[in-house]
Amino acid sequence: MTNLLEIKNLQTSFLTDYGEVVAIEDVSFQIKPGETLGIVGESGCGKSVTSLSIMRLLGHKGRIRKGQILFQNRDLVQLSEAEMREIRGNEISMIFQEPMTSLNPVFTIGHQLIEGIRLHQNMSRKEARVYAIDMLKKVGIPRAETLIDDYPHALSGGMRQRVMIAMALACHPKLLIADEPTTALDVTIQAQVLELMKTLRDQTGAAIMLITHDLGVIAEMADQVIVMYAGQVVEQADVFTLFDQPKHPYTQGLMQSIPHVEREEDERLTSIPGTVPSLHDMPKGCRFQTRCPYAQPQCVKQAPPLLAVDEGHWARCWLVNDEQNETARSVSHV
Repeated sequence: MTNLLEIKNLQTSFLTDYGEVVAIEDVSFQIKPGETLGIVGESGCGKSVTSLSIMRLLGHKGRIRKGQILFQNRDLVQLSEAEMREIRGNEISMIFQEPMTSLNPVFTIGHQLIEGIRLHQNMSRKEARVYAIDMLKKVGIPRAETLIDDYPHALSGGMRQRVMIAMALACHPKLLIADEPTTALDVTIQAQVLELMKTLRDQTGAAIMLITHDLGVIAEMADQVIVMYAGQVVEQADVFTLFDQPKHPYTQGLMQSIPHVEREEDERLTSIPGTVPSLHDMPKGCRFQTRCPYAQPQCVKQAPPLLAVDEGHWARCWLVNDEQNETARSVSHV
């Protein structure tokens, strides 16, 4: 199947008071039509910057230094701003992390929803209003005929997130980017939002790029998974392989930190020591070596590339195919 989106060797940087810093480096992946790609990692690993690079919403201090973003074989990096406006919200839509800051508080829900519909769907205001009410109903919002005239502050967090999903899907995009779509929602609303996204994906055939730090959401939603650390892809595999056979030490650390009902009552959760390094002070060699329990001299001297573990499975670690690595790991757990 032809790729809907293909990222090749993407590098994005930002101008700061300390000079230019690289936020993501050598990021490559693909998404096929109808597929859900999960991107997971700690805060500061480059997940959101990757999505904003695709949307070309980096602000005046951000720029794509190199690489390609091929959407239906068109390189978005080379498009003009006018051409990107035709794609944003129409062919590629985004659900932002916090709906209260994404919705304009001085305009009604209907005004904001109708504006995007009229911009891309060539409808009259009356037609767009009817269509907007229908979209609100599709995402499970009750009393859509009256709620459309409410302001964002009058809605709960779950309702605002549903409005954001309705806005994102109103123009039937081919790719939906969801950046932490269930953050700050209670577990019941979170389950409803995820189920809604799956249903709409199946109905419309849209691909989803799901950004989250929650591995439970990844297990529920994703077909393929990318693990990011310090601005790089450190592991990539299908969701079953990643959970059954994680190869990168960072991925293993994330898996071991998940609570399980099967754990013994007095068994402590494992945590990854340290924090994600600053963009201004990246470690030499492997970026994870300062936190890795299996770090070797080579890890300090030379940065590893993405190495093939198996078909469709890659990891950015010198030890993934090293038999000595298995011995070292078994000894470390004794």
